[in-house]
Amino acid sequence: MRMRLVPWAWVVVLMAAAAVAMLLSGRALVCGCGSVRLFSAAAETAEVSQQFTDWYTPSHLVHGLLLYGAAWLALPHLALAWRMVAAVAVEALWEVIENADPIIGRFRAEAAELGAVGDTVLNAEGDILAMVAGFWLARLLPVWASAALAVALELLAFWAIGDGLVLIVLRRILPAAVPGG
Repeated sequence: MRMRLVPWAWVVVLMAAAAVAMLLSGRALVCGCGSVRLFSAAAETAEVSQQFTDWYTPSHLVHGLLLYGAAWLALPHLALAWRMVAAVAVEALWEVIENADPIIGRFRAEAAELGAVGDTVLNAEGDILAMVAGFWLARLLPVWASAALAVALELLAFWAIGDGLVLIVLRRILPAAVPGG
């Protein structure tokens, strides 16, 4: 029984390490707006990525679907729980890098009028947990359903805020061809 908890303990350690790294790099723990909420619908304001979840959370669920597949391919002999730990390590590292000053500076330059300040630690932790949820959904769903869910989540984000994981990637690869790039 105890051995089953060890991977989950590593998840907690990785999430705590990401939180500490973000705090040390100057990220705020919670929104400076004075409130802490489960969800923020603010997409084009300085409050984006400041609450526990927001319209970018679906992209982190998609990360989980993708990281499940990547771990299944790259680490086939590793127990499922340890594949999850590997996925959490990747997502936690992503959150720290994504919120590093040079990356945030680039986002600020692209959306200066919105006052983008990067994720709060609270939002980054919510993003990591969303990835874990996506990882386990991918474990439960057939591949076709995972793919359909990823498309549906991307469409939801596009409908709600005109953005999503696919558009973010395309803007980096083909900035002149994608609106907002």
